[in-house]
Amino acid sequence: MSRPAATAHAEAFAALGAKLFRDPALSGSGKVSCASCHDPIYAFGPPPGLKPGNRAVPSLRYLQTIPQFTEHYFDQDKGDDSLDAGPTGGLTWDGRVNRGRDQARIPLLAESEMAGGSPSAIVARIRRAAYFEELRKLNGGTDEQVFAGALEALEIYQQNEQDFYPYDSRFDAWRKGGPPLSPQEAHGYELFIDPAKGNCSSCHTAESRPGVAPQFTDYGYAALGLRASPNYRDLGLCGPERKDLAQHPEYCGLFITPSLRNVATRAVFFHNGSVHTLRDAVAFYSERDRKPDQWPVPPEVRSNIQTTAPFGGKPGDPPSLTDPEIDDIVAFLQTLTDRPTQP
Repeated sequence: MSRPAATAHAEAFAALGAKLFRDPALSGSGKVSCASCHDPIYAFGPPPGLKPGNRAVPSLRYLQTIPQFTEHYFDQDKGDDSLDAGPTGGLTWDGRVNRGRDQARIPLLAESEMAGGSPSAIVARIRRAAYFEELRKLNGGTDEQVFAGALEALEIYQQNEQDFYPYDSRFDAWRKGGPPLSPQEAHGYELFIDPAKGNCSSCHTAESRPGVAPQFTDYGYAALGLRASPNYRDLGLCGPERKDLAQHPEYCGLFITPSLRNVATRAVFFHNGSVHTLRDAVAFYSERDRKPDQWPVPPEVRSNIQTTAPFGGKPGDPPSLTDPEIDDIVAFLQTLTDRPTQP
């Protein structure tokens, strides 16, 4: 296939993916589309009022930067190939898939999400859609080809630069020499990268390589010790949704570090959506070990929890960040919001 033909083919798949993404008929109820939970207006993350399921809905932006999952990551960029950084990469909160088409398959079939039933049931719905003929021409008309083509179309659509990785936040403009951050935002950024204060950048990396904007994640995994859901025992890398690492107790409670880009558009935070304001999410890091009654750590993950700053301290100690410092970090995080996207 020539390059122009390949480009046209990819553009046709992307346009089809946009239609599939917004089609509630793919769900078992006929009422839930991908966009219902991954709302374009909210950086393809959850809209306000959306009740979290077993896990919080992540944003679909900037996923193209995430490397494939590995249990043993060695950071060549740091010049030390002997330090094992542990589990890194992969899509979803537990990294169990590496490709966008495999990620798209999960909510389509999951009973707690779109409840599509089976691939054949989804294909039957697609055959009734106005875009079916487009899909048939692009990928063939057998059930297997239709389902595979739908997943590929969703994957290719999510590679659209304008929608899924625009890099047009106020922070990005500032990095390129645009309008400066306010004094409060600039101080929040200093606290964010200061290893003796917020130390946020130790996991939500604010550094950038030449030609690559910071992603605000190191793609690694951490056990933060958030309170467990009363109805769902979720241990991240060691289950129950991920099966292959169930025999690794050292991975229990570990969830991927998400990018903080567009974090201020959210109304639920962390893997289980247990925190409901951005300010409380920042305060959690400062208070977890100092206010254990407020932030109880589930006993089954206690041996794995992250302890680097701002964690640490004893019950009753003052938080590591003052209230004004927390406010300043929140102000900085609000500069990471991209410009609005049309639904």
